[in-house]
Amino acid sequence: MSPRAGTAGTTPHTLAFVESPVQLLNVLEWAHARGLGGEERSGAGLTVVVLSPVDPMTRGQLRRMAELARDEGHAVRWEDARDGAGAPLHTVRGLTPLLRAASRIVVGDPFSRYVQLLLTIARPADLVVVDDGTATMEFVGQLARGERLVRWHRTGGRPGPRDLLLAPVSAAARRRLTPAPDRRVEVFSSMPVPQTPAGVTVIGNAFAWTRARFGPPRVTKGADLVGTSLVETGVVDGERYLHAVGLLARTQGAARYFAHRRESTDKLRRLAAETGLEIVRPDLPLELIARRGPVGRTVLSFPSTVVHTLPLALTGTGVRVAVCDIDPDWLSGHASPRAQGFLTTVTATARAAHDLTEVTPRDPSVVPLVGQQEGHRATGLGLGLQDGAGQQGEAGLFEVGGDR
Repeated sequence: MSPRAGTAGTTPHTLAFVESPVQLLNVLEWAHARGLGGEERSGAGLTVVVLSPVDPMTRGQLRRMAELARDEGHAVRWEDARDGAGAPLHTVRGLTPLLRAASRIVVGDPFSRYVQLLLTIARPADLVVVDDGTATMEFVGQLARGERLVRWHRTGGRPGPRDLLLAPVSAAARRRLTPAPDRRVEVFSSMPVPQTPAGVTVIGNAFAWTRARFGPPRVTKGADLVGTSLVETGVVDGERYLHAVGLLARTQGAARYFAHRRESTDKLRRLAAETGLEIVRPDLPLELIARRGPVGRTVLSFPSTVVHTLPLALTGTGVRVAVCDIDPDWLSGHASPRAQGFLTTVTATARAAHDLTEVTPRDPSVVPLVGQQEGHRATGLGLGLQDGAGQQGEAGLFEVGGDR
């Protein structure tokens, strides 16, 4: 493991905070686009600080991604930031000197209470936000509209005690995320950003590092299905989800199911028993798994980040990315009032970005392939499912968010 940042000779010019494997992937993509190796020309390198959750699947993927970051010459500092009641205080205290010294900070989840607290300590001249799934779209929109930062999947109603307690922290972090005469703000994203906040620079993520580092993949017959955690986050009804996955497996020839890292073991057992799908627990983000291969000629996904990222990562491979439409009847009784509209936007913007034609077939077992772009095609399937976003974290005040 890399030496802990902040020791002699390792004070970073750029400090990146990540809490999920996809955030770390997007930090590596940003560093590649910037031309950062282990050392910048200015003489200071990139140090990635992993604020690890306690979920074993997430920790496993993060450790694999940390190995890739080290292979690229970046320093990695692993923090067991949620390991017990005293862990947050210990982590923040240990990171404070680094935060005050860093001139540029990269974050993967601006909604994270942990990240927000760290931002109140920092005074960077440059602040970069990389993708944490579809949450990036909501963050940019809220910043542009001057709204407080609230995850899209949270239910409505009055703020709870935890929200009120951390409201000053969230407000201060939002100010840090707003451009100022002495602070530049950049968003590095593969997601559409139709509403750009004043003064914010938006740079597209084309997954150039992923394509250079992995593949091209071996493409197999049949289809692969990408799982979601929306049942676990209370957005989609579990029984309807199981029924829809079974329908997809039968009608679209899906053989493998790539499980989301937050999907419950019981649900995956039922899926395997009732659908005959082979359940795959990826050890890396799906963009890398698909690019490394083998991968099905068709990849089926519900509205989520991957409908934007996989077409980029799989450019030139001939793999088709198929998208299931949203039906409000699939929402659970606990879903946020904003869920349907937000996830409809995810699908609509993916179709627009990748030149897709919207399809709402009456019989979802008969679906034409539509749309074509360089190296890949995408389709729309008339099924009502949506992918998930953040969940309540393991350390009380400090949740782990993001839909990936």
